[in-house]
Amino acid sequence: MPKSKVRKKSVYTPPEGVQSGQPRALQPSPRWYAPVMVALMLLGLLWIVVYYVAGDRIPFMVSLEAWNFAIGFGLMVAGLVMSMRWR
Repeated sequence: MPKSKVRKKSVYTPPEGVQSGQPRALQPSPRWYAPVMVALMLLGLLWIVVYYVAGDRIPFMVSLEAWNFAIGFGLMVAGLVMSMRWR
């Protein structure tokens, strides 16, 4: 059986400005980042709990009606998004 021809491959050269094989150094988060992240999640939870327990006795919460859920969950989601960027 005849042997197939071997093709020469050219050497790969990365484009200019690209560092190959070296991961990007990630900077650690500032010291205030984790407490703010946790505070946002707890504040969102506290907002929803207060709305359920005493929302009918707090005038501005009564006027917000269902937006209280959006505010509470929005605060918790902001804390969760921060947790994904925490180093």
